[in-house]
Amino acid sequence: MPIALLALTISAFAIGTTEFVIVGLLPTIAADLGVNLPSAGLLVSLYALGVAVGAPVLTALSGKLPRKTLLLSLMVLFTLGNLLAWQAPGYTTLIVARILTGLAHGVFFSIGSTIATSLVPKEKAASAIAIMFTGLTVALVTGVPLGTFIGQHFGWRETFLAVAALGVLAFLGSLAFIPSTIAQGKPASLPQQLRVLGQPRLLLVYAMTAVGYGGSFIAFTYLAPILQQVSGFSAGAVSLVMVLYGVSVAVGNIWGGKLADSRGPIGALKIIFLALAAVLLTLTFTAPHPYLVLASVLVWGAVAFGNVAGLQVYVVQQAEHFTPRAVDVASGLNIAAFNLGIAGGAWGGGLIVEHLGLVHTGWIGALVVLGAFGLTAWSGSLDRRNPRAAGATPASVRVAAH
Repeated sequence: MPIALLALTISAFAIGTTEFVIVGLLPTIAADLGVNLPSAGLLVSLYALGVAVGAPVLTALSGKLPRKTLLLSLMVLFTLGNLLAWQAPGYTTLIVARILTGLAHGVFFSIGSTIATSLVPKEKAASAIAIMFTGLTVALVTGVPLGTFIGQHFGWRETFLAVAALGVLAFLGSLAFIPSTIAQGKPASLPQQLRVLGQPRLLLVYAMTAVGYGGSFIAFTYLAPILQQVSGFSAGAVSLVMVLYGVSVAVGNIWGGKLADSRGPIGALKIIFLALAAVLLTLTFTAPHPYLVLASVLVWGAVAFGNVAGLQVYVVQQAEHFTPRAVDVASGLNIAAFNLGIAGGAWGGGLIVEHLGLVHTGWIGALVVLGAFGLTAWSGSLDRRNPRAAGATPASVRVAAH
């Protein structure tokens, strides 16, 4: 493995940690800044919104910059955003810091695959992308629970300081080992991206992505408060639960990919969305019982991100049929759809918590995920009417992250 690829993996690890660690820190941040849980939940929504805007818009605007220069600039922005969060005097400044880091996240994963594949021989391109995105999985397994532990024992600000240190490490690694002569193709312009959004079948896939993730994040955003206030776990125990959740996610990602290979993306997505809806509904009843809720969280992790492979393969299949000249653009816009779903789910979850209570996020999230199942079934029926679109085989593997 080229050491430059390790630098990209460290960057992905840092970015994945800062995106999801906030979930375990919501009660701590809310109490310290004197805001309610729904307001703290906006820290998840606005970060995801920054990713959704940053991925297509800033990638297009920065397309002429040399890749190494852009990568280093992104890690500077990411590090400064986390340092600002560390020193944030109040809630508003923390919001600004989260948006800045979200913008860096969106562009990083839009250009990261291109950089990773340029570092290895052509026949190892898919493996290079997979290695880079391993940083995200490792972040869920280790970075998020470790960041939660730091925040609960030393203060939430120190978590952001630790992530900023990771950003510095990633910057130095990229500065030292990423070559300056990375080839870059002509960037997709905003009009080209908008033309992709004019394709109804691609819009349907983006809706599947956004609604499916939105339903899950209605409850996931408030997992730490549910565990503490409803289930009765201590703040320290929450970080251990997040470790188990992360391990379950890692296993679920592998299972979801194999399921998509064996049953096709539509078949796999229908199974995963139904399972996700079932576990969210179950959470409503198991939340007051520590052992039962722990079992629910383990199953939840196994299906929560298992749909990523199916959604990405499916969007590429559809793009190769309907917009063959803009497959990468279509795939990249699915990153925005993931994060629009996260933003909407976290915002909607805040409204539910404010007006109904924490425990209601589960069953309402389940209803939303059932909507994603319905959209998936509809898309599958359209494929049956047009078998050529359903039978398209992606020319290459494209991996996306939220």
